[in-house]
Amino acid sequence: MKTLQDFNFKDKKALIRVDFNVPLDENFMVTDATRIASAKPTLIKILEDGGSCILMSHLGRPKGVQDQFSLKHIISKVEDIIGVETKFVSNCVGAEAEEAAANLQPGELLILENLRFHDEETAGDTAFAEQLSKLGDIYVNDAFGTAHRAHASTTVIAQFFPGKKCFGSLLEKEIKSIDKVLKDGEKPVLAILGGAKVSSKITIIENILDKIDHLIIGGGMAFTFVKAQGGKIGDSICEDDKMDLALSILKQAEEKNVKIHIPVDALAADAFSNTANTQVVAINAIPDGFQGLDVGPESIKQFHDVVMQCKTILWNGPLGVFEMETFAKGTIGLGDSIAEATKNGAFSLVGGGDSVAAVKQFGFEKKVSYVSTGGGAMLESLEGKTLPGIVAILND
Repeated sequence: MKTLQDFNFKDKKALIRVDFNVPLDENFMVTDATRIASAKPTLIKILEDGGSCILMSHLGRPKGVQDQFSLKHIISKVEDIIGVETKFVSNCVGAEAEEAAANLQPGELLILENLRFHDEETAGDTAFAEQLSKLGDIYVNDAFGTAHRAHASTTVIAQFFPGKKCFGSLLEKEIKSIDKVLKDGEKPVLAILGGAKVSSKITIIENILDKIDHLIIGGGMAFTFVKAQGGKIGDSICEDDKMDLALSILKQAEEKNVKIHIPVDALAADAFSNTANTQVVAINAIPDGFQGLDVGPESIKQFHDVVMQCKTILWNGPLGVFEMETFAKGTIGLGDSIAEATKNGAFSLVGGGDSVAAVKQFGFEKKVSYVSTGGGAMLESLEGKTLPGIVAILND
């Protein structure tokens, strides 16, 4: 696996695919700069070598050229975080882009306009990728968030850089973190899967059962397992057509000696509301008119004990509707347990949109080993899929 350390960038122009698809407010100010900050180590290494950086990214899902999706809006935030004056060019291909790249001096940073202003980007167009490739000497992919897409700038472009392509430090960390869980994690290995639907996590469960020792199932998907086993779940969310699948997963886990942990109690509410009437009940005895929106205190204790005995922990999905304060205790409790286990030497990887949001909201970001920056890419990796953006760098 070629990384930044395999190259000296002195007097070289690094063409870098970053993921600067950051949220903007109505005044076009960046509201969460995590993705920009995550790219900093890669950019600093190249600049300190005496090279220059040409950054390619998308922003949003524009239909043609739309000013609100212009990367010019993030320039000042990039300058704040990287600490280098940043140039901008209002196209990513063509004469204007080629001239800006040619004039770039060592130690300078240039951002190209939104790749997705061109339909050829998402279509994976080879001619468009070749045009982009003219701008740099070495290709660096540091965009894990788009590594599962076979787009022009993430995958197709790599063929134009034989022997001169590598992973950036962020993408390298992402690959190693997932490998640490799925390939060489210290045992016991625990996976925590939450979220609303079993159907969205089936492939993950099937792929990881051979690699883990414990599986905690939380969130709305737990009720499909509870009902399949004959429990009463009241008005809780449930995929009735997936109950046979849930029983089959339980059977597979037993055959593979994987211990599955399902909540034993729930915080049930008479409405999907922060101010609903609530009661703690056994998870298999939720009364009609009530729905489980969080795990109960006994489940939090039991899950804590499981977390504390494991050395490698993957967390994907919250345990309850954490966006509402009343139903956040389970997710916060789990975060506390994972933080404690991490402090005691466990490796913990958090990935997937909602769990990342929860980790940020409740201040666990610095208390776990690694927080993945790529939602869809992370999930596809856990499903055992080969990501085209990664393969493109490995194939030389």
